Amino acid sequence: MSRTPFIAAVLFAGLMAGPAFAATLEFHADLKGASEVPAKTTAGTGEALAKLDTTTKQLTYTVTFDKLSGPATAAHFHGPAAPDANAAPVVPLPAPVVSPYHGTATLTDAQIADLQAGKWYVNVHTAANPGGEIRGQVTAGK
Repeated sequence: MSRTPFIAAVLFAGLMAGPAFAATLEFHADLKGASEVPAKTTAGTGEALAKLDTTTKQLTYTVTFDKLSGPATAAHFHGPAAPDANAAPVVPLPAPVVSPYHGTATLTDAQIADLQAGKWYVNVHTAANPGGEIRGQVTAGK
């Protein structure tokens, strides 16, 4: 008995089942001055919500903020970093940065690994706080 039809059937079934293993992962961050490194005193608050399509590696996000010391001058996803450390931007939010801000980015496998490990944070900058006025560590879930 030939194995060719059996192998072809298994490969076809695997190809058809592939998209069933795709997932959409959700992430969240609460942005506040106390989370900045070093901490900032501000009335500013914010939130970041993100979804990652694991098939396309597309990150879709919304960042909202309010009561900053002035207009946002920049905002970024930074990483990899623990909550008490700073890191370089990995996904900049193109100007103008206004709330609510909606965007997308295609991530690398390494970026996805850092995001899933909780090593990313969102930072919103202002003229009074050029290093960042509010910040939040990105964690899995809503």
